[in-house]
Amino acid sequence: MNFTRRRLLHLATGTVALPAVSRIARAQAYPTHPITMVVTFPAGAGNDAVGRILAERMRGTLGQPIVIENVTGAEGSIGTGRAARAKPDGYTIVFGGADTHVINGALYSLQYDVLKDFAPILPLVRSSPVLMGRKLMPGRDVAELIAWLKANANKASVGITGGYVRLLVTLFQKDTATRFALVPYRGGAPAMQDIVAGYIDLGFFLPFQLPQVRSGSIKAYAVTSDTRLASAPDIPTFTEMGMPALSYSAWYGLFAPRRTPIEIIGRLNASAVAALADPAVRSRLVDFGYEVFPSERQTPDALGALQKADIEKWWPIINELGIKAE
Repeated sequence: MNFTRRRLLHLATGTVALPAVSRIARAQAYPTHPITMVVTFPAGAGNDAVGRILAERMRGTLGQPIVIENVTGAEGSIGTGRAARAKPDGYTIVFGGADTHVINGALYSLQYDVLKDFAPILPLVRSSPVLMGRKLMPGRDVAELIAWLKANANKASVGITGGYVRLLVTLFQKDTATRFALVPYRGGAPAMQDIVAGYIDLGFFLPFQLPQVRSGSIKAYAVTSDTRLASAPDIPTFTEMGMPALSYSAWYGLFAPRRTPIEIIGRLNASAVAALADPAVRSRLVDFGYEVFPSERQTPDALGALQKADIEKWWPIINELGIKAE
């Protein structure tokens, strides 16, 4: 092989390798400026608190701050859509979950695909909603509550704080043959304020609201978990009450826009995994009523599999029930 041919082959090989080298170099330098985490819940909500706890700890390993941007509305689809359209460079990520990245895909006619337009980073935490009611709501338990709702059709009001709440409320109505008014909210915090004040009657809330139950400000009827909560063993499950259709787990994780380089996904994943391993972080999350996913499941593939499994389970049910966002 003459010199000229060898030289051309060498240059061609180097040219092919350049994109890969460039991606690796960018990933090694990443991040060079603050990262935005889109949170689709209002500031002060328990979900928002999880995002802030995580962002605070991830700053130490990434060397750059993670700025929380609360983008609420349309049960989380506005903020999720903004993240889907963001540049896939690792500087915009979204704190999403079963409501924003599963349920909303069946409820709304979206301008993005909840599955194809995102790159999973990892699952973070999960929890189970509890049916709660205002302090003076009739019914000491689920059976008495159902009896009152049947005798007083459309007189009660229920706060709708997200896609999964809309699903659970519809399943509850179907199982119990009850009807009541649905009142939309931008998040759980304002809905809880109205429950405590007595402006609405019922709502499904995550266990971080249990202090309100313990203080006597509101009452709790049942939880959607398969087993009773360790933090509230006196609250029965819906399955115990003969309503297994209301067995549901709300999970949350981190996503990036699709086509975000895999090397950057790896950096974000490693930083979040380190944060979740911090005993102080885990303690705060448990105090809020969340369970951290096991370390072996803190991977992009695990989050993708979780999302797909929930879509396969819940989309047919939502379509069969004819549930649509209002």
